[in-house]
Amino acid sequence: METINTQNQKKLKEADADISSMRRTIAKQEAEIEALNETVTALRSENTKLVQENRLLRDDNERMKRILNNNSHNSSLSPSTDQKKSSAIDTSDHKEDNEGDMEKQGKPANTYNGRKSTKNKKGGQAGHHGTTLTKKTVEEKIQEGKFAHQVKTIGQESGDYIVRYVLDLSIGVTATEIRIYADENGKFQIPKEYAAEVTYGSNIRAVTSMLYSEGVMSNDRICAFINSISGDSLSISEGCIYSICKQFSGLCGPEVEKISEDIRNSDVVCTDATTMSLDGNQAYIRNMSTASSVVYMPMLSKTIETMKEWPLLADFAGILEHDHETGMYHFGTGHAECNVHLARYLLKNTEETGNRWSHDLTMYFNGLNHHRKMQIEKGHVCFTEEQLKRYSDRYDEILQKGWEEHKQTKGRYAREEEKKLLNRLKKYKKNHLLFLYNFKVPFSDNMSERDLRKCKNRQKMSGGFRKMDGMKMYCTIMGYIETVKRRGLNIYQSISALFEGRSVIG
Repeated sequence: METINTQNQKKLKEADADISSMRRTIAKQEAEIEALNETVTALRSENTKLVQENRLLRDDNERMKRILNNNSHNSSLSPSTDQKKSSAIDTSDHKEDNEGDMEKQGKPANTYNGRKSTKNKKGGQAGHHGTTLTKKTVEEKIQEGKFAHQVKTIGQESGDYIVRYVLDLSIGVTATEIRIYADENGKFQIPKEYAAEVTYGSNIRAVTSMLYSEGVMSNDRICAFINSISGDSLSISEGCIYSICKQFSGLCGPEVEKISEDIRNSDVVCTDATTMSLDGNQAYIRNMSTASSVVYMPMLSKTIETMKEWPLLADFAGILEHDHETGMYHFGTGHAECNVHLARYLLKNTEETGNRWSHDLTMYFNGLNHHRKMQIEKGHVCFTEEQLKRYSDRYDEILQKGWEEHKQTKGRYAREEEKKLLNRLKKYKKNHLLFLYNFKVPFSDNMSERDLRKCKNRQKMSGGFRKMDGMKMYCTIMGYIETVKRRGLNIYQSISALFEGRSVIG
């Protein structure tokens, strides 16, 4: 028994040693497990951060792609921004295969439109009515007194001769002496326009005003031009140029009032605004345009309160066509949305989502506009009630298709923008389709946008305006000039008429 007990004790000691060893191993493993759990917790936290960062980067990547893919066709960017990356020049024999790659790389310089080559020879095409003056036309204008006539001979003046005409302008400086005699009381009644001992006549003033407005020239370049064509006998200054333009603006004021009254009496007016630099700060020029008249107004902002300060806009009681400016809905009695502007958003949506509905709606609008033009050519003034209902129902069908496709749209930004677009089309359905119900309403606001391009050209030349007075002067002058052009009147003669005290706008 003692022997067995001794053996058992020995076994117990060995077991105790094993247990101690196992406990040490378990403690070590527990420490390792705890360390691993801490590592797992840290990795999970890091993974969560990386997932969030990855989501942000993915969303930002989508946002940047949306910006990089913007061009003049799917956004409000100017055509000059279409020249992205390096211009692609294809010299291979497989030009058609490379057109897609060229479009991605960007357009060659000055290729700002989507016109395709007709393969015709350069110059006037067959049947084109030319504008070259003929001998017969020149002789008719001589008889009418429109051309001064003088004769120059070559060779001996005897026998038969042939006639050639050389047309030119007569440029020179004429000094007209104005003699003012005293009245019966011995006093000299000097007219206001002759207060200075030497002043410039209406021709110089008209040329200056035309170069400033239609010519989009800076004051120093106007000075250089006038002084140069006078053979440097004149030395007109930049300050004088500004004074002449300021005087012309004052003469345009009453004419612009008549133009404003014509717009006020119109049923439909297009309006838009463009940013301008005013003493380094952002300002705006807004216009209101019709087929025969246009006026401009400088504004410090596009807020409703600021726009209410323009009486013409505040008092206008007709339909306003604009580029979805929600602030404009506080003015006028009706509103039409520009569908060319909308087409850019639809194209952008098609490119980003790949959904078909936005492309279908663009094609549908283009078809409606074409059909409307055909009806107008036939002398119709509106569609029938049955046609209008059919067009309206089809519009709703396309939007319903859009909501169905929207469920499968990927990309956060793409989904958000598509949802906004669908909601906008639903809310402003009447405004987008107003051109169908009233043929006086244009399909787009392009008329107004074209009128504002002159302002952008001015800013490119001068960099902006220093004072609000200069901005107002420019707007007054351009309202008169653009209206004169729109009514088919001669610009120079219309300017001269105001300096001579004659009204042009009826």
